[in-house]
Amino acid sequence: MSEVITKAVDALNEKMAGRPFEGSAKFMITGEGAVIIDENGAHAGDEETDVTLTADPDTFESILSGDLDATTAFMSGKLVVDGDMGLAMKLGSVLT
Repeated sequence: MSEVITKAVDALNEKMAGRPFEGSAKFMITGEGAVIIDENGAHAGDEETDVTLTADPDTFESILSGDLDATTAFMSGKLVVDGDMGLAMKLGSVLT
């Protein structure tokens, strides 16, 4: 597992602490791998999910750090969403 994925899993689990997430989402980080978020938290993996969000490592890191709003990233084409758009919107509360 890449260092980028390891850091992403740790950061997402910290952000999700005590916050339940219904459904499943996959963050595809270009050139690095994937992180899955589900009711159990975040983990590295590549299984099927309800929604897949794809971004390059810099965009993903900017979203996680709060420097870039996920909606802004999506509207500018830096974040691609495939699947359940409603669930993707719910991720906003996890990422902030």
